[in-house]
Amino acid sequence: MLVILVGLASAGCDPTRFAQASADVPRLVMSALSDPKTFNPILSQESPNIFGLTFEGLTTTDGISGETVPALAESWEISDDGTILVFTLRDGLRWSDGEPLTVDDVVFTYDVLFNPAIPTNSRDGFRIGTAGRFPQVSKVDDRRVQFTLPEPFAPMLQNTSLEIIPAHILRSTVEGTDGQGNPLFLSTWGTDTAPGKIVGNGPYQLAQYISGERLVFERNPYYWRKGDQGDQQPYIEQIVWQIVGSTDTAFFQFRSGGLDLESVSPDFFSLLKREEARGDFTIYNGGPGLGTNFFAFNLNRASRNGKPLVNPVKSAWFNSVAFRQAVSYAIDRQTMVNNIFQGLGQPQTSPISVPSPFFAPPEMGIRTYDYDLEKAKQLLLADGFQYNAANQLLDAEGNRVRFTLITNSGNKIRESIGSQVKNDLAKLGIQVDFQPLAFNSLVDRLTDSLEWEALVLGLTGGIEPNGGANVWLLDGALHAFNQNAGPGQDPLDGWQAADWERRIADLYIQAAQVIDEGERFELYKETQKLTQEYLPFMYLINNLSLTAVRNRVQGVKYTALGGALWNIHELTVE
Repeated sequence: MLVILVGLASAGCDPTRFAQASADVPRLVMSALSDPKTFNPILSQESPNIFGLTFEGLTTTDGISGETVPALAESWEISDDGTILVFTLRDGLRWSDGEPLTVDDVVFTYDVLFNPAIPTNSRDGFRIGTAGRFPQVSKVDDRRVQFTLPEPFAPMLQNTSLEIIPAHILRSTVEGTDGQGNPLFLSTWGTDTAPGKIVGNGPYQLAQYISGERLVFERNPYYWRKGDQGDQQPYIEQIVWQIVGSTDTAFFQFRSGGLDLESVSPDFFSLLKREEARGDFTIYNGGPGLGTNFFAFNLNRASRNGKPLVNPVKSAWFNSVAFRQAVSYAIDRQTMVNNIFQGLGQPQTSPISVPSPFFAPPEMGIRTYDYDLEKAKQLLLADGFQYNAANQLLDAEGNRVRFTLITNSGNKIRESIGSQVKNDLAKLGIQVDFQPLAFNSLVDRLTDSLEWEALVLGLTGGIEPNGGANVWLLDGALHAFNQNAGPGQDPLDGWQAADWERRIADLYIQAAQVIDEGERFELYKETQKLTQEYLPFMYLINNLSLTAVRNRVQGVKYTALGGALWNIHELTVE
């Protein structure tokens, strides 16, 4: 699945506050730009989140090869026709509270995932075929669980990295309902939950959370991994996330020497590179990043409770393909590369990650939008727009073209992108009101109220395109440019999808049904042609994956796919 990428820095406000309490404890300190939105992995929609530390699935992804490898399951068997997968759990698995982790927990987790009353970002990646059917998950015996598929489904094995949750803690919240008839699960394990009540199976457990300040994770004593000598993993006993308000704060705290790793923003790269030796850290370069940066309009034409989600006048502009193409031509991506990304990136042309084997470059017929202001103006004039004496853009009815652009505050790169878009479109006669918001407020608009006009945002990525099914399926949980109402939300009136939008959704379904890699590539290539032609998202810059890590952190095997912490269980700190 894809999730909204807020950004993870690796700094903090005052790391010295921990020194006196646990001076001799092996500890890793980093930071996030905002507070988590939930401690419930099934309900999570954003990255970073805590679940890479606190939960695991049956499988995981090797951060170097990208291959699916065992995690809670020690092995699996797949039938010749690809429709039956049987996983064998490791012997002696336990939850962080010491209770046994069993096949019943696995079956329970997938029952929750496929429950239509529970909104989850993860479910869309398991829809199989045109009917969108789900696998049947059943218990074979005390250690084996079986997935029965209605037809072959190429992403299935990788999908079993889904976090397994504890039935003995959460079953009653799924079966019980609140006063509105919604499962209690929807309000379970929110960020107001005492950390000690969060029961996981990952290398760490949440020990402390102070809103706006920090999260502290401690080693899970029941974690299953052990080193070559039989020693308990993970080796680092404590992880600290400090909540910082901006990437600037994160940078200065890392530079001061108190933090252990930092995602390197392009604007800080040159300075940090000069300080590697003195600061005793290494900047790792994983090559092209997996995520995306994009600009998008809200194409939703629906109303809720009699009120249009988007002003109908503006909605008509946004839903014009010519208008979107003109805006894309008016955005100067090369200037973004040079000024905002300091040359550490290139224009992005696809929703599929560059490192993915399914990425189709422009040479394969994928449309690109090199900066061309005159071409943008020609498209607008041919579409009925006009200019007044002050060179302001008007629509055919004389309405001034003006809209509000939002992004998450504190992310300096996105704020800089938003400012450049505002300036670029001013040259086209468009007035952009740029309004950075707190990340949680932005997510609420994107997934709950659905009331926004334009945004600059990013999504995580991966090597398997079906991870983006929740973006491209018509009822996907992150079909953000034309989001439908989710479970428990007031319904929308007049929601509609364009033909190209339906075609992309159909292609994602077909590509997951095909096992042959060549056939899958051709299907995903067509999706990339459509996304670049119709521009539901206007992709901007693919930046390099750069992270600075203190040399006292040993065992780092950095890649764009896994980052610095994909093998956190075997890392050590001096």
